[in-house]
Amino acid sequence: MLKLLKNTDIAGKRIVLRADLDVPLEDGTVGEDYRLKALLPTLKLLIKEGAKVLVIGHAGRPEGKPAPALSLKPVADWFSAELKRKIDFIPDYELRITNYDVALLENLRFWPGEEKNDPALAKKLAVLGEIYVNDAFAASHRAHASIVGIPNYLPAYAGLRLEEEVKELGGVLANPPRPLVFVLGGAKTETKAPLVPAFAKVADQILLGGLLMFDQSLEKVPRVVFPVDAVGIFDIGPKSLKKFIKILKGAKTVVWNGPLGKWEDSRYAAGTRVIAKELAASSAKTIVGGGDTIAALSAFGLLGKMKYVSMGGGAMLEFLAGKKLPGLKVLEAKP
Repeated sequence: MLKLLKNTDIAGKRIVLRADLDVPLEDGTVGEDYRLKALLPTLKLLIKEGAKVLVIGHAGRPEGKPAPALSLKPVADWFSAELKRKIDFIPDYELRITNYDVALLENLRFWPGEEKNDPALAKKLAVLGEIYVNDAFAASHRAHASIVGIPNYLPAYAGLRLEEEVKELGGVLANPPRPLVFVLGGAKTETKAPLVPAFAKVADQILLGGLLMFDQSLEKVPRVVFPVDAVGIFDIGPKSLKKFIKILKGAKTVVWNGPLGKWEDSRYAAGTRVIAKELAASSAKTIVGGGDTIAALSAFGLLGKMKYVSMGGGAMLEFLAGKKLPGLKVLEAKP
C-alpha cells in the first residue's frame, strides 16, 4: 500500500515535489500543457498548507548536459501565469536558495547523475526538503535519482495524481467491466511488443496498429487481432477499421496506448481519428495514455471525451503488464 500525501502533515514543511514536466517546449514556450495541469491539485494543496515547495522534473533527453532548448524556465513561467504568483526558477541545485515559497529547478537530466541514479545527486536534492512527494507517474518506471534515490533520505509519499493513476489503472487489473479491449499502436515496438503476452492474460482482445501490426512475433499470442489491410505502411485500412469498430462497440472497458498510424500526416490519420471518434461517443470506460496518443486526441479535439487520461506511456504499459514500478515500490508503507 502506498504512503499517501493526503494522509501526512505537510503544514509549513519544505517539500521536494517530483513532477511530470516532460512537455513540448517550442521557442521558449510550453506546447501541450495537459501534464502540467494534472499537477495543479497536488501543488495547490501544498501551497494551501503553507508548505515551501521545490518542484523538480525533466523534459526531453538532453543526455546529461545542458541543452538551452530543453530548459524548464518556460515551465516555471507557465506555473507563474496559471497560479497568478511568482514561481522562482533555480538554474542549479547547488545554489541552496531557501527564501522561496514555490520554486522550480532546472531540467534534472542536465546532470548525468539523474539517469545514473547517483546517490550524491539524490542526497543534494534531498537536502533541499523535509518531505519528498512523487506526483510523476509517467517517470515512475525509471530507477533515476529523483525517483528512487531521494526516498533513501526523506520520508516519501505519493501525490494526488499518482494516487489517482494507481487507482484507475489498478481497476483495469482488478475487476474491469468486460469485455476489456486493449488498443496498441505507435512506433515503439521494442518496448511494447514484449508486454503484449502479459496484456493477453488480462484483456479479452488486443487490437494492433502502428508498427506493431507488422510484428510477426505476436502472431501466436492469444486474443491478438491484426489489421486485415493497410494504407501504405503508415495506417490501418478501411476494412480493418470496420473490424476494429465492431469489436469496440461491444467493449465495456477500452485501454488505448499509441496511435494506429502516422496521424500527423492527413493521408494516414483516418485510423487514429476514426477510432478516437468511436471511443469519444462510447459509453465504455475509456482509458488512454502515452504522449503521442494524447497529442493526437488533443489535435482532434477529443481528449476531454475520454473517461480517463493517464500521464504514463511506458509506465502505464509496464504497470498494466503487472510489473513492479521502481518509483512506486519506494513509496510503499513498510509492514
